[in-house]
Amino acid sequence: MKRMLALILSAAASAALFAATSEISVGLKMDELDFVVGETVGAVVNVMNVSPDEISVGYPNSPDRFFIEIFRSPEMNQLTRVSSGPFVAPFVLKPNEGLKLATRIGDIYSMKTPGRYLARPVLVHRGIRYEGQMRAYDVVPGMQLSTALQMFSNHEGLRREFELLRWSRRGHDHLFITAHDSGMQAKDWQTTDLGEMMKITKPTVSIMPSGEVIVLHRLDPDNFIRSEFWSVPNGIEFVRRELIQDPETAGSQRVREMYQESGGVKPKKNPWWKFW
Repeated sequence: MKRMLALILSAAASAALFAATSEISVGLKMDELDFVVGETVGAVVNVMNVSPDEISVGYPNSPDRFFIEIFRSPEMNQLTRVSSGPFVAPFVLKPNEGLKLATRIGDIYSMKTPGRYLARPVLVHRGIRYEGQMRAYDVVPGMQLSTALQMFSNHEGLRREFELLRWSRRGHDHLFITAHDSGMQAKDWQTTDLGEMMKITKPTVSIMPSGEVIVLHRLDPDNFIRSEFWSVPNGIEFVRRELIQDPETAGSQRVREMYQESGGVKPKKNPWWKFW
């Protein structure tokens, strides 16, 4: 009788736990299927609450927690966090509410080694873990196209090497820029996606004495993209991005525009008796 009662209580507890887990769900959608080493590894977190409880995460008195666990495939070794910062902005979910939140996994974990990784979102509410499905993504090295070295007159021994990389994303070639410090300090700076590129013209990176870093790459047959950064010993800041027309095609394009503005060239009509 006691054994039967224990089984009934165990089944009831299991059913209650299943009901609870089905009332709160958490999901993760990666921004890309692969990321170049040094990118922020962005994703979107989706939380749904159809339970009678309120969920609160990230505020000083919040009782609940949200985090993302990262594993390296195929060994499934779990990574250790390098930052104690939050994964998402603070939020409160009332019953029958849901929301989507952006997250930057690369700010919390170091993924400098190329390979396959798996991310699992976890929400802890009332001591119960609500786990989402694991999402796989790849970290790739990229293909090096060009490099440039920056030296600092007021920081002798500090060397900063900028590197242009190419990788295919959603069926199109993209250009990336990254930087690495060596000498008096070692640091890897964030990798930035500069957008689509065409391989017919090799991208260039130029460093000015004032600290400006200029990247020029071809977007399409008629246009270039000029990206400007400001690089100082303690930081790198994006300044602007400009669309520049290729000077070799600008003239022919203007001729076509003038032709269209004039309504086209009318054919010459000769009298019927002139055959020349």
